[in-house]
Amino acid sequence: MLLPEDQELLAAKGISREEAEAQLNRFATGFPYLKILDTARVDAGIFRLSDEEIEAALERWHEYLDHGGEVCKFVPASGAASRMFKALFEYVDGGTDELKEGSPVAQLLGSVDKLPFLPELREACQKLYGKSLDELLAEGENRKVIAAIVGAEGMNYGGLPKGLLKFHTYPEGSRTPVEEHLTEGAQTAANSKGEVHLHFTVSADHHALFQAKLDEVIPEAEKRTGKKFFVTMSEQKPSTDTIAANPDNTPFRENGRLLFRPGGHGALIRNLNDIESAVVFIKNIDNVVPDSRRADTIKYKEVLGGLLLEIHDQIEEDLIALEEKVYTPSDLKGMIDYMRTVLNIHDERLDSLADDEIVEYIKSKLNRPLRVCGMVRNEGEPGGGPFIAYNPDGSASPQILESNQVDPANEEYKRMMATATHFNPVDLVCYIKDIHGKKFDLPSYVDPATGFISSKSSHGKELKAMELPGLWNGAMSDWNTVFVEVPISTFNPVKTVNDLLRPAHQS
Repeated sequence: MLLPEDQELLAAKGISREEAEAQLNRFATGFPYLKILDTARVDAGIFRLSDEEIEAALERWHEYLDHGGEVCKFVPASGAASRMFKALFEYVDGGTDELKEGSPVAQLLGSVDKLPFLPELREACQKLYGKSLDELLAEGENRKVIAAIVGAEGMNYGGLPKGLLKFHTYPEGSRTPVEEHLTEGAQTAANSKGEVHLHFTVSADHHALFQAKLDEVIPEAEKRTGKKFFVTMSEQKPSTDTIAANPDNTPFRENGRLLFRPGGHGALIRNLNDIESAVVFIKNIDNVVPDSRRADTIKYKEVLGGLLLEIHDQIEEDLIALEEKVYTPSDLKGMIDYMRTVLNIHDERLDSLADDEIVEYIKSKLNRPLRVCGMVRNEGEPGGGPFIAYNPDGSASPQILESNQVDPANEEYKRMMATATHFNPVDLVCYIKDIHGKKFDLPSYVDPATGFISSKSSHGKELKAMELPGLWNGAMSDWNTVFVEVPISTFNPVKTVNDLLRPAHQS
């Protein structure tokens, strides 16, 4: 199916012929659904920390920072804001100025004074139409106002990345999510030298815009917080693009050339693999709040970080004991109990292994990347959920699953999904070095069988597209994972522009 002339394109992307053929074969075979043991819930896969445990975690986190611990905030920020403005685009293209009562556009214009980008909107209206915003609204020129927000001739908010939009209003001016992440980093992840390390993954189209914004706002952020910022950026690697296929699973071509598509956020595991810090926080670009509403976010970021370190401390102690062969049968039993009760690793084989086999098993399970994931109570927000799922080796462990990974024909799994108590807000902290300070090779811990296939089109032609295992789903499948309940107040994403009108985003 692949032609000799395809080799040049594959080589330019860093994709081997074998990888491309394996992807095409996956279109034919599909991805298997995951086998699930149970949902994760409080006291059965999700920890609800006591006040004493919270205080201990906070103390451990501050101790880590005070003693020069290395930490980085990793923020996926490549997404365009076009989906944020879907309702606005539909209205502009609808051919009428009439507003449907209660519609998103009507709600937006009814609260236009609360928008953090109000000054920019006023300026755009005057520039485009020679009239003020107030005049246009009074005259019922609603489409012109909305066009000024999303149109390329106006503010172009429909064509910019989320990270560069104005989200929150302050007396000195509005801030973008990039600025809010800088501030949050200064409040939770500054090391003993007052340094804050952040990394944004951005699209190639917007790299220069992000750099210009960072050059503009970092000096002010340093003045405001008293911290020194070290900010890096990366783009999704071409080698993580996936080949597109025709409906019959043959390679999709345009003008004779193979068509490749971005592999989804799971591709960012390779960007994460380039981070040098031992501890890395991961949080989406749009989940930010203004200064006045950040207290819970700060507290539970530090709690998650401290708990990660406490768990890593125990893993390190156990692995050193095994390496140095200074353990008793009672010690081995304690290690297994810890794996079962804290790491929630379920494996019936543990009851039948000989002592030397148990030692090797414990080593293999403990010596891997570690993540602690905040989970919020399910209140109808979209998002994947925490489950205990089976692994290829027959064990079961905590996993974050999306609905497309679960067999819709399995009635028991449907019941589990319907009764799940928590969901994933993408609030992770990770430990990505081993006990000797050597970085784990993160792509080695990806489960390649956990991607998914979707139907897309290009220039009117139907095609099949493949997404790699998601960054916090299959890309971290073979990590040790701990779920912790965090308050819903720490989850305030902006999925539509009207979310900016919610109290959580009002200063």
